[in-house]
Amino acid sequence: MTSYLKKIILITLGASSLTYHAQNNHNLNILSDSKATKETINLYKNLIKNQEKGYFFGHQDDLAYGVKWRYEEGRSDIKDVTNDYPAVYGWDLGRIEHKKPNNLDGVPFNNMKKWIKEIYDRGGITTISWHMDNPLTLKDSWDTTPNSFKSILPNGSKHELYKSWLDKAAKFLGSLKGSDGKKIPILYRPFHELTGNWFWWCKNNANPQEFKEVWKFTINYLRETKKLHNLIIVYNTADFKSKEDFLEYYPGDDVVDMISFDKYQYNDPTKDNSFIADTQNQLKIMNEVSLEHHKPMAIAETGYEQIPYANWWTKTLTDAIGNYKISFVLVWRNHGWQENEKKMHYYAPYKGQISENDFIDYYNMPNTFFQKDATKLNLYK
Repeated sequence: MTSYLKKIILITLGASSLTYHAQNNHNLNILSDSKATKETINLYKNLIKNQEKGYFFGHQDDLAYGVKWRYEEGRSDIKDVTNDYPAVYGWDLGRIEHKKPNNLDGVPFNNMKKWIKEIYDRGGITTISWHMDNPLTLKDSWDTTPNSFKSILPNGSKHELYKSWLDKAAKFLGSLKGSDGKKIPILYRPFHELTGNWFWWCKNNANPQEFKEVWKFTINYLRETKKLHNLIIVYNTADFKSKEDFLEYYPGDDVVDMISFDKYQYNDPTKDNSFIADTQNQLKIMNEVSLEHHKPMAIAETGYEQIPYANWWTKTLTDAIGNYKISFVLVWRNHGWQENEKKMHYYAPYKGQISENDFIDYYNMPNTFFQKDATKLNLYK
């Protein structure tokens, strides 16, 4: 039996009950924003619909730079390897709060806007996170000074500053339009990795009540005050051990559209199976939440820095996802040489990289969707 046929059989046998819910519970197809644009609704429905067939592959900052290149028109490390772009493109708003021309990774916001338009025009998907600076100290996202999160509560000392930052982000998000003149739908992932302890908004710096209050204020402010109806809201955690752990800070179905977690590989997968085991366990838990709350799910960030294992894509990552029905998986950026750490920093292969051939096999799997697949699926119609 060929490996291709094996994949078909596995996918068929592994269909989760989420598809059943999609067909039999209309709530799964309804965005939490009752005023969502037609294109945003269609993208959401198509993300759910296509989970039965596979998932969309994504890459952070894919069009901006790669290993040993920056800002070359039309270039992508993924495209160099596969002759195709990813289906999902990740970007970050960090530094927009200060009206900086470039984000925290040096990507010009004007270029980002242009690329997001190109992505939409060819039928791709954009997801956006925000490494927002600490509003209490004005230091970066990783400054976990106590009471930082409390400062942006509606009665907090930095609430008005926080609102002014939201205004700047909303201006950018609201300006994103395709060649058809329509506002571009965005998978918006605020306060990401909230169950960690490394950002000022993580659970070590806020109790559940405070986090939920800020989340609800933020989403309602963007929708009702700033009139943004092109956002699909993505709830995102880091590690968790139980359903109760995952849901402890969950702000409610009325302000969340998709659930997700971030999970990175750190140990040699040929000697340590923990990444696969832990990812499978977290997907099992999240799948229960998905079914109960009628929300599609994703792995919003993952990767293995420098990908030193040649078969990481078809073995490790594929086994980690298994038969769970996710909307997308996104690997982190290909920064290249990182001067401060004196090492290469990348999570997707480039021409000549040790996992290049395996990634091509991964690309050719029937359940991994890239840009050409997304274009054919006409996700916004």
